[in-house]
Amino acid sequence: MSTEIVYVGSKPILAYVTAILTSFNNNPEKVVLKARGRSISTAVDAAEVTRNRFLSDLTSEITIGTEQMQGDDRGPRNVSTIEIILRKSPEAKKPSGS
Repeated sequence: MSTEIVYVGSKPILAYVTAILTSFNNNPEKVVLKARGRSISTAVDAAEVTRNRFLSDLTSEITIGTEQMQGDDRGPRNVSTIEIILRKSPEAKKPSGS
């Protein structure tokens, strides 16, 4: 199975929710949201809106870190990063036995 990646920036939250839902239509193993700096809160909001309003069977795993970026004349600066890995629950993939 594949992995879909959604890079989060300055667009509205629902644009990323739509990207997540579209990515899950391709039946990937997981969808990864990646964001840096001020976009981190947008990524968290997009994951939560997707989970609470559209796909309640999602599980999430979060990885945080720091990247060094070349700053202005003051030298390198540290920027926070986040990866939110969304997967459908294994129970949701099983067909219901009626």
